[in-house]
Amino acid sequence: MEKKLGLTTLTALVLSSMLGAGIFSLPQNMAEVASPAALLIGWGITGTGILFLAFALLILTRIRPDLDGGIFTYAKEGFGELMGFCSAWGYWVCAVVANLSYLVIVFAALSFFTDTPDRIIFGEGNTWQAILGASALLWIVHGLILRGVQTAALINLIATLAKLIPLALFIILAIMLFNLDTFKIDFTGINLGKPVWEQVKSTMLITLWVFIGIEGAVVVSGRAKRKADVGRATVLAVLMALSVYLLVTLLSLGVVPRAELAEMRNPSMSGIMVLMMGPLGEIIIAAGLIISVCAAYLSWTIMAAEVPFLAAQHGAFPHAFIYQNHKGAPSSSLWFTNGTIQLSLLLIWLTGSNYSTLLIIASEMILIPYFLVGAFLLKEAIRRKNIKLGLVAAGASLYGLWLIYASGLENLFMSIVLYVPGILVFFYARRVATHKKKPLNTTERTIIIMLFILLAPALWMTLK
Repeated sequence: MEKKLGLTTLTALVLSSMLGAGIFSLPQNMAEVASPAALLIGWGITGTGILFLAFALLILTRIRPDLDGGIFTYAKEGFGELMGFCSAWGYWVCAVVANLSYLVIVFAALSFFTDTPDRIIFGEGNTWQAILGASALLWIVHGLILRGVQTAALINLIATLAKLIPLALFIILAIMLFNLDTFKIDFTGINLGKPVWEQVKSTMLITLWVFIGIEGAVVVSGRAKRKADVGRATVLAVLMALSVYLLVTLLSLGVVPRAELAEMRNPSMSGIMVLMMGPLGEIIIAAGLIISVCAAYLSWTIMAAEVPFLAAQHGAFPHAFIYQNHKGAPSSSLWFTNGTIQLSLLLIWLTGSNYSTLLIIASEMILIPYFLVGAFLLKEAIRRKNIKLGLVAAGASLYGLWLIYASGLENLFMSIVLYVPGILVFFYARRVATHKKKPLNTTERTIIIMLFILLAPALWMTLK
C-alpha cells in the first residue's frame, strides 16, 4: 500500500523545489541588472505577488478539494480541455528544462574542484564528461523514484535540511560584515544606464525562477495524508524561501559593491564566501550547491513525472502514462520524462547551452500555468460572489499578467515554439480517449490558429 505524504515532507518538497541552484547565483544575477533601490522594489512586487499566488493555491485546495493535481486540473476545470492541456504541457516542459538546468549546474559546480585554466573537464556543465556524469545522476534518481514517491520524498527531506546549513552560515557571516555605506553605493543604479523601473522589470524572470516550485505540494496533492496540509505546506515554504532570498541578495550588496558583485563568476555566493572567510568558503558553497541542486532535482523529477500521469487520467495526455508500478510510482510517465531529459542532455552538449539559457526558457514556460491559477480562482470567486476570494484572485492574476509583460515579447514568442508541438499530443490523446472524432469548440479553434500564426515570428526570433 502506498504511504502518504505529511505536512513536513510536503513543506520540504516545496522548499527544496524553490531553493535549488538559483539562490547560489542570485547575488550576481540580480546585481548585474538592478541597483539596491530596484532590488527593494522588485522584491516587494515579487514577494507580494508570490504570496497572492501561494494563498490562491491554498484557497483552491480548500474550496475545490476534488481537483487533484492543481496546475493542470484548475486550468482544465476553469477554461476547458485545451487550456488545461496547455497548462499541463507548459508545466511539464518547464520541469524538464529545470531538471536539465540542475544537471548542468551540478557539474559546473564540480568544476571548482576539478578544472584548471589548462585543463577543462566539466567547464560550464556542458562538456562530454559533464554530460556523462549528468546522465548517470539522471538514472540514479530515476531508480530512487521507481522505489516509490514516499522513499524519494524522505531522501529529499534529509537533503533539504542539509543544504540549509551553508545558507545559514552565509547569512550569519553577511550580517556580521554588512556595511551600510557599501550597500548605498550607486543606490539607484545610475551606472547601469537605465531607469529604476526598467531595472525592476529586468529582475522579474530571475525572481520568478527562484520561486518556481511553489506548486510542488499541489502537484502531488493526491498523495497527501490530509488535503489541508497541501495549502499549509505551500504558504510555509514560500515564507521561508522569501526570507532567505531577501537576506541573501540584500546582505550581499552590503558586503560587496554592486558593480564588483555583477562581475563575479557564478555561483557568486562562493566568491562572497571567500571574501568573508577565506578559501574554505568556496568549498562550503560549492558543496552546498551540489547538495541543494541534487535535492531540488529530486523534487522536480517527482513533479515532472506526476504531470503526464495526472493529465493522462483526464484524457489530456496519452493513456499510456497512466500506469503505476507496484510501489505506486508513475513509471510510464517517469520513463518518458527522463528519456526526454537524456535526449536533451545530448543537445546541450551539441549546442553548448548553459545554465543561464535554460533558466530563461523554464521561467517563460511557467508564466501561462501560473496566470491560469489566479484566473481560475477569480472565476470561482465570481461564481460564489465572494469578495475576499476575488481580492486574492485579482492579486494573483495581476501578478501573472505583470510577469508576462515584464518578460518581453521575444521571450514570450520563444516559449510559443515549445507549446506548438504539444498541440499534436493533445489531438492524439483526445481522439484516442474518446474513440471518436470530437469537434473543437470555437475558443479552441481560435487558440490553435493563433498559435500557428505566431509560430513563424517565434521561430525567427528564437533562431536570431
